[in-house]
Amino acid sequence: MSRLTDKLDSIAEQIRQGLSAKDQAREKALPLCREVIRYSSNAIRAVHRQEFDQAEELLRATRGLLDQAEHALTSFAELNATGFIRDAQKEFAEASITLALVTRKQLPGPGELNVDGPAYLNGLGEAAGELRRYLLDSIRGGDLSKGEELLSAMDDIYSVLVTMDFPDAITGGLRRTTDMVRGVLERTRSDLTLVIRQKELEDRLDKFEGKSSERH
Repeated sequence: MSRLTDKLDSIAEQIRQGLSAKDQAREKALPLCREVIRYSSNAIRAVHRQEFDQAEELLRATRGLLDQAEHALTSFAELNATGFIRDAQKEFAEASITLALVTRKQLPGPGELNVDGPAYLNGLGEAAGELRRYLLDSIRGGDLSKGEELLSAMDDIYSVLVTMDFPDAITGGLRRTTDMVRGVLERTRSDLTLVIRQKELEDRLDKFEGKSSERH
């Protein structure tokens, strides 16, 4: 066996060991990230059911799972920028932001949530869609009290996202999320305006009928 073959075998073995360790770390982090996404989804469902304490508990557990996933990749920083970690961070951010805005609590920043900027921004955009859903559910229940407030929050979110004029490779596809938020915002504004005008008309009719019955 030549010295070149010996050297190549040694190099290949080093690379193989490095790739094997990276693959093991990835395989450990992947199921944790799937659990983060599942827990985040459950937290959002709890928000829509107005089970806010349950949502907070789920988010605490979610943060723990995300910490474990990120810890598994400590030795492989390049994997922290991969899709599965960013998707998990985005879902966690979306759920955390949705809960905060619906319950009128202070908006958590990316540092408080320990997620990167692109994941936070995309989570912020996705949260706007959840605010629309919450608003429509409230309207169906006859509650208009939060309508203007939630619409204003959605408008603020869009106003921020539209200023992030960077390539998608940097923002994690934020342009698509921003376009989604614009459409959601326009539909929600139209829906809320229609409901408010209908309510005003009903109130005027009730008032008119009340006066008419008094005259008779």
